[in-house]
Amino acid sequence: MGATKAVTDATFVADVLQSDKPVLVDFWAEWCAPCKKVDPLLAEIATEMGDRVQIVKVNIDENPETARAYRVMSVPTLTMFKGGEAVNSVAGAKPKGALVNFIESAL
Repeated sequence: MGATKAVTDATFVADVLQSDKPVLVDFWAEWCAPCKKVDPLLAEIATEMGDRVQIVKVNIDENPETARAYRVMSVPTLTMFKGGEAVNSVAGAKPKGALVNFIESAL
C-alpha cells in the first residue's frame, strides 16, 4: 500500500476522526475495478502530499459499519475529513490531477 494506510471499523475514530491532519478516506472493495485504478494514484499522492494530508483506505466489505455510517453507496468513494468531520466527498475513479485538486480544495 505504500504511503496509504488500512483503517478498520475498530480504528476509524482514532485514525481518522481524531487525526491532527486532514484525512482522505478511500472507501473501496477488492472486486471493484475502478478502485484498482485509483489505488496507485492515491499511493503517489500520499508520498507527495504526506506532510499535509493522510490517505487511508477502508475496505467496505470488511468494515461495513464505517461504510454504512458515511452512507457509502458506490466505490470508490473518497471522503475528506477535517477536524473529525466529513467535509467533502466524491465517487468514482478520477485522474490524478482531479484527485489532487479535490484534496487541495479541502486543505
